Order: sequence, then structure tokens, then C-alpha cells
Amino acid sequence: LTVNCLDQHVEKSPNTVALIWERDEPGTAVHVTYRELLDLTCRLANTLKKYGIQKGDKVAIYMSVSPLSVAAMLACARIGAVHTVVFAGFSAESLAGRIMDSGCRAVITYNQGVRGGRIIELKKTVDEAVKNCPSIKHVFVAQRTDNKVQMGDRDIPLEEEMSKAASVCTPESMDSEDMLFMLYTSGSTGKPKGIVHSQAGYLLYAALTHKYVFDYQQGDVFGCVADIGWITGHSYVVYGPLCNGATSVLFESTPMYPDPGRYWEVVQRLKINQFYGAPTAIRLLLNYGEEWVKKYDRSSLKTLGSVGEPINNEAWQWFYQVVGEGRCTLVDTWWQTETGGICIAPRPSEEKAEIVPAMAMRPFFGIVPVLMDENGKVIEGSDVSGALCIAQPWPGMARTIYGDHQRFVDVYFKAYPGYYFTGDGAYRTKKGYYQITGRMDDVINISGHRLGTAEIEDAMADHPEVPETAVIGYPHKIKGEGAFAFIVLKEQTAHIDHVKEELKTIVASKIAKYAVPDHILVVKRLPKTRSGKIMRRLLRKVVTEQSSNMGDVTTLDDPSVVKEILDAYQKYKEKSSL
Repeated sequence: LTVNCLDQHVEKSPNTVALIWERDEPGTAVHVTYRELLDLTCRLANTLKKYGIQKGDKVAIYMSVSPLSVAAMLACARIGAVHTVVFAGFSAESLAGRIMDSGCRAVITYNQGVRGGRIIELKKTVDEAVKNCPSIKHVFVAQRTDNKVQMGDRDIPLEEEMSKAASVCTPESMDSEDMLFMLYTSGSTGKPKGIVHSQAGYLLYAALTHKYVFDYQQGDVFGCVADIGWITGHSYVVYGPLCNGATSVLFESTPMYPDPGRYWEVVQRLKINQFYGAPTAIRLLLNYGEEWVKKYDRSSLKTLGSVGEPINNEAWQWFYQVVGEGRCTLVDTWWQTETGGICIAPRPSEEKAEIVPAMAMRPFFGIVPVLMDENGKVIEGSDVSGALCIAQPWPGMARTIYGDHQRFVDVYFKAYPGYYFTGDGAYRTKKGYYQITGRMDDVINISGHRLGTAEIEDAMADHPEVPETAVIGYPHKIKGEGAFAFIVLKEQTAHIDHVKEELKTIVASKIAKYAVPDHILVVKRLPKTRSGKIMRRLLRKVVTEQSSNMGDVTTLDDPSVVKEILDAYQKYKEKSSL
């Protein structure tokens, strides 16, 4: 596998840039060629071997985005070890849970991380996590900052060891179905699932989708701003681009640091051709107006991509018109940790084929989507909605949940026997295109009407003063369930009650009267994980008044948001005599 990602390119063009590391500190990009990346990878691989890491062993990687973290992933792959990257924002408890579930023998980390100008104590978190993990024999510690951190018996200074290691490491011979990596993702239950991906199928699928969905051409600079801790970073920062011999950007910072122009300044400076990011960031940035975008030259851009959640119309239009100047292809991509790569997206397609805003549209080669009804029957025809399933296997699909194959079968193949159930609902348009309508488990039932909260959110997000919304179901005496909306307003918004009335009108006209939220609460911000997912379960707990039992809030970008929302809810309750 690493031969496909490294050696083959080193033979042909060793000085091609593999990675451009856009460090947190603005304007300090580091370029790494394929030859340099192979050298880093082999030295790291030999270091792991020296400390007893063998084929089949599990290794946790708890690092911020950097060439070294990419080399750590590739070094594991080179010696046949299985990496499990844990997003460097997860708490010690989350990290320990993943280490214990997978039985990792080692952790690779940094002394500290840097993000948005702030220091993140990575090594301290690892120390706290491994206290409870007897399987961990070694912790390899790299230096991201000059600050000294506590080093104990099992800690090994990584760069020091790498400098002594040989720069040649013969790759382990692997079977196509051997495990390449595990990546934990949350299910509908609390315990994260270790999704397992294979060698050959996964790499093939990541590389093909990278090439065809984004129309990647040799020499392009591919800018996926995802973190390596998520599947998007695995497939479209590391494995897909490197297999294709591409130049891939590693973005260590945040869209807001040092100001809301950061993405577009980077596009200008690195001459990025494809830009792939999350709708949540786009919605955040459109709050700050167009001048931050227009300040920078974006003429290098050819393709824009959106990933992680359905993109609403306002964000799509802003991304397309303002960022892409109306001349870039915008691909709204639907896929999951479990699918390994993009499954539904507007491209590839016939040349100049239409792209409908905010819609994933077309299945990728070999993907056969079907919609199912409540009784498990396939829904034929167009202008229909149902549970989105996939009818045939594809190379990138997950092979199992680590240590729990039964859960794998139950979650994905039990609901609709003979099909892979995505957990998402979808609508097939009159022309046969697919639009994702949201998670089936975020479905609420109002007076007998089934309704995805994502639909209400999308409707409300069309209001110009409302960049962000989150809608949850709550128990309602008469209707069974009602919709409760949390909204964030643009800073200068004055007539709040007027906006609330307008929102109700919009929802009524876009969906139906029954879909109008009973309550609309204005909050400063929504509770989000660091990757930008809204934690709706916390909002449910606020509304159902179980705030004493919030569960794990360590994955929140800023846990103080919980108190902020609770206070706003209490005030609202007193005022509207809930």
C-alpha cells in the first residue's frame, strides 16, 4: 500500500511535492517532497520495529495535522501495523476508551499541539489516558513546540530515534483484505464503533473517488481542510491524493485564525485548485460578509467540495457565487466513515451535466442506491422518499466493527436484509437525482407525520438573518412530539420576534404547517464537536430538563457553551411560561 502512495512516485518524480503543511502560524507553509516523505516514513517505521511493533499490532496516533502524523499513518501501513487515529481534540477518557477497545500497543503523539494560536496539551492528555491502558508499552513523543514536557519510562523521543534509524524499510507484504486501519465513529448508542477498513479495496476507492469526483489533474494542488482524525482526512488528505501522486495540503489551523479570511488567504498563497471543506465552516464564514473572501485572489480554484453534512441552500449559494465566483464546479459529497469514500456526488457525470444546488445527486461508479419503505420494500419510481440503502458491495466499504462483528451485522444489514442501510433518509427527485434528507434517527413524529429535523433546519437556514439552526424533537402533550428550534442570529439582527415569525412562515410554506417549531430559542452559538457536528443530544437534554445528566461533553469545541444554552433556556422558559 505505501508502495502505491510513496515508492512508485519516488521512482518517477522524487521531487514532486507530496504535502504542503499549512501550519497554524499564518504564512509558514512547509513543503515535503515524495522522496522526503518516504524517508520520514521509513525512519518512523524502523523506529516502531525497533520497539517491537509488528505486523497486526494496533497503534494509536494522537497528533495534530502535520507531515509527521501522515508519516506515522504510512509507517504503520508499511510494517503491517494497524493505525487508529484519534482526533487530537478528544479527551483522555475518549482516547483511553479507543486504546482499550482496540488493544493498542503504542501511542504516537506530540509534546503539544497548536491550533488557532492556542497550545493544546497532547502529551498530558496521553499520559492521563494511558494510566488506565495496560496494553500500551511505548509512547512516542514528537516535538511540535519548543516547550518541555514530562517524559517517563515508557516515553520515547521520536525525532531523536528517527535520526538514528535507517532510511530504508522494506514494506511488509499484505493480503488485499488485511486490516489497514480502524477509525472510531459514534453510533446511535453511546459506545463508539471501531470501523475497520481493508488494504486494497479502501485504497482503490479513495484514489478513484479523489480523481473523478474532484477532476484532479496531475500538478493540481488539492486542498482538503479536514483533520486526519476524521475519515475525510484519511481518504482525501492522505490516502487518495498520495496514491494519485498529488500535492495535498495539510491545514493545521482554523477558518477563523487569525481572521475570517484565513482559508482564502491560503488558497491565494498556495494556489489551491480544489478546495474541500465542511458546510459548518461556510455557514460560520458567511456571517462575516464577502469582503474577507474578495480580499484574496481565488482564480486558482477549479472545484469546490462540501462534506460532512447536507449543505443548506444559502451556504451552497454563498460558496458557489462568492468563493467560487460562479465559475467553479461545486460538489456536495455524500458518504460516511463506513463507506470509505464518496458514494453520491454531482461529479463524475457527462460533461457540463447540470448540478442542482445543495444536492448530492449522482451515485459513483458501482454504487447502487435504493430507497426502502417502512415494510422493507424497495420504493420504485421518482419523486419519492425513503431509507437510503446500497444494494451491492463496493471496494471501500467497511469490513467489520472491530471486536464486534455482530454489532456490524445488526447496525448495517439487519434493518433491510440484503442491503447496506446507511442510517440516512433520502429523496429521489423527478429526474432521478438523490437528495439526502438527514439521519433517520433524527426523525420526529408530529401528529403522526414523520419529519426529519434536518428538513426544518434547512428551511429555516434559508432566512438571511439565520446562519445556523438545530432542531430537535421534544415530548408534546397533544402532538406526540413537537419541534424545538435553537437558532443563531447574525450579529446585527434587531427585530428578534419579527424574525421568529418569519421563520415560522418559511417552515410552513417550505414543508407544512405541522412542521413549524413550537419554540424558537435564540442562542449565541450551538454546541459543536471540534469537527463542527452539532451535538443535538445535549439540546434534547436541555429541553427535556435532564441537564444534571449531560453525559460526556469533552468532545465539545468549548464545553462552556452548555451553561450558556441552559441559561438562555431558563430565561425563555420564565418569559413564555413553558
